[in-house]
Amino acid sequence: MPELPEVEVTRLSFADRIAGARIDGARLGKPLRWALGCDPSQLAGRTVRGVRRRGKYLLLDLDHGLLLLHLGMSGSLSFAASQPPAGVHDHFDLLTSRGVLRLHDPRRFGAVVYAEDQAAPVAARLLGKLGMEPLGPDFGLQAFHAGLKRHQAAVKQILLAGEVVVGVGNIYACEALFLAGIRPTVRGARISRPQAARLHVAIRDVLARAVQKGGSTLRDFSNAQGESGYFQLEAMVYDRAGQPCRVCGAGIKLLRQGQRSTYFCPACQRY
Repeated sequence: MPELPEVEVTRLSFADRIAGARIDGARLGKPLRWALGCDPSQLAGRTVRGVRRRGKYLLLDLDHGLLLLHLGMSGSLSFAASQPPAGVHDHFDLLTSRGVLRLHDPRRFGAVVYAEDQAAPVAARLLGKLGMEPLGPDFGLQAFHAGLKRHQAAVKQILLAGEVVVGVGNIYACEALFLAGIRPTVRGARISRPQAARLHVAIRDVLARAVQKGGSTLRDFSNAQGESGYFQLEAMVYDRAGQPCRVCGAGIKLLRQGQRSTYFCPACQRY
């Protein structure tokens, strides 16, 4: 599933090129997770002012209204001067004066949703419960620690839930917990302030490095220019069960948490 770094990498790969473009029309394919919310013809004539990100949502700000895009489990965006004829898994095309933005999504868990503004009920429903942005200025240590302390669940599960901090997906949660020296099964309520401080720094570091590396391509992720990511090649624990820890040499362990694979080093992550 594309996580925050992959979504941010996607944004960076086309935001400058589409900003200022006039929308000429839109094409819908098979139904996606949620309905568009307007007739596609209503988008014609509007202008794309810019592209923002909130969590794992991309927000295309228009001169009137906005489009919220989510890549779902297997979706990807491509932006090019022209696109080949739409295939069976190409479910949305935004035709603009600067090129065609296409959503490709084999599993159709992604979505493109129109909202009059960010306060509209549909936008509030999708964005209203998202936690702090880990790469933004509002990701404060005090609020982060307080958020962890409110929960009895395992810290890894809290990170994945996205209510305290948004966008720390499975790969990056495993890597951040390793960097902070925290075992993924520790309950959030038991996280000390020093541990929270280490995890706070680790989350920022891991996500920033992932964006710099173009995200992680485990199966088929690519940005809007068709480029793969390489962060997975330098992972310390993720997908390395049974291999020696790059720090201490102990064997990396694998366990299941909430139907997700968790990787950790039993020696480096003792508490």
